[in-house]
Amino acid sequence: MTFSLADHWVWDFWIADDGDRFHLFYLHAPMSLGDPQLRHRNAVIGHASSVDLTDWTDHGRVIGPGQAGSADETASWTGSVVRHDPDWWMFYTGSRFLDAERATNVESIVAATSPDLAAWQTLPGAILEADPEWYEVLSDGTWHEQAWRDPWVVRDPSGSGWHMLITARANAGGATARDRGVIGHAFSGDLVEWTVLPPLSDAGSGFAHLEVVQWVRIEGRPALVFSCDTPHLAGDRARSDGGGIWTVAAPELGEHIDLSAAVRLTDDRLYAGRAVQARDGQWMLLGFENAGERGAFVGRLSDPAPLRWGAGGQLQVERIGAIR
Repeated sequence: MTFSLADHWVWDFWIADDGDRFHLFYLHAPMSLGDPQLRHRNAVIGHASSVDLTDWTDHGRVIGPGQAGSADETASWTGSVVRHDPDWWMFYTGSRFLDAERATNVESIVAATSPDLAAWQTLPGAILEADPEWYEVLSDGTWHEQAWRDPWVVRDPSGSGWHMLITARANAGGATARDRGVIGHAFSGDLVEWTVLPPLSDAGSGFAHLEVVQWVRIEGRPALVFSCDTPHLAGDRARSDGGGIWTVAAPELGEHIDLSAAVRLTDDRLYAGRAVQARDGQWMLLGFENAGERGAFVGRLSDPAPLRWGAGGQLQVERIGAIR
């Protein structure tokens, strides 16, 4: 049984595991908007929980847009949740649209804390913004938005601090300005003070953006899972079979990631894929149902499908049920 809402579209999501239940944090917006593209300007974060990644209990909205003038004044977008005793920390995207008619958007990283994954307190101000030393910013005039979103936070295995991987764009490189999607990188010793570092990947990898990036260790081997839809492929990839959820075998945290070997896990029918380990130890892929058979936006979560390492050294997903 997929997770869906009767009168809201559901799309990007992330999951926290407290050892007892899986906690789903998801973006949603009302279908009464009419046009699914308007969901991005009206996104808020909801919360649901499950013991098996299949049957979910919805707990409703937990985070919405901030006050006028704040980094998240228009909408709250994709993020991740980590535990740093005694609290849980959520890092998510603050979205600020500058024009009612155009997709002129500035993105920043915002944080919130919770003692129980249910009640959240947003920290004041943006905790992290794109550094023009390495990353494209809106004033460069090369892209319609200042891409700095979808933070994926994970603790360094040494215990020395925390890495944040970010959907970003380089300010140089690539055969064209379109082909500058990179994995942004920042590091913190305490989750409060962050240092922006150079990208972990190179421009020119064939992606205008790498969305909902996730670094994960599966059966002892690190992998990267990310999404790029067909309209945002670049270079030779733009002449390939199209976009969707992608993966590539990854190095250790903080090391350079070669995206030349990235392959698709799914096509555009699923998006924003997340690898999650079920209670029996099996790794599963979940995504949101993006495009139905006739291309219309669907807007609900998929059921989990098993993930395994293939003979070619890349992750593979078992066939996911048909999207209506």
